Amino acid sequence: MSLEDYLPVLIQIALAVGLGLSLIILSNWFGKRGKSSGAKDSPYECGMLAGNREKTRFAIKFYLTAMLFILFDVDVVFLVPWILAHREFAALGIPILAPMMFFVAVMVAGLIYELKKGALDWE
Repeated sequence: MSLEDYLPVLIQIALAVGLGLSLIILSNWFGKRGKSSGAKDSPYECGMLAGNREKTRFAIKFYLTAMLFILFDVDVVFLVPWILAHREFAALGIPILAPMMFFVAVMVAGLIYELKKGALDWE
């Protein structure tokens, strides 16, 4: 193997390191300064001081919906590459469908369980 084979990987590493360093430097140059805000060395997020805001409470339904979305998004994340990687086997008639059907059946069973428990019902 020659250096020419590794050139795309080296370019990607150089871009990642360059982007990371440039973001750190730009944040240091343009970031909020402690002396001008009156709270030296206090953490901030989005330019707002941490101690000046009230705690807002969100309903559990928002978090539950987000977790369920992530759970079923995993199904698509695993199905699409699996289909693309094994389409030659399917064309030859090699039985590879059973393991993925088991995976899909488990995901569908989880969805049915959540629907019966009322996890997706909004009040």
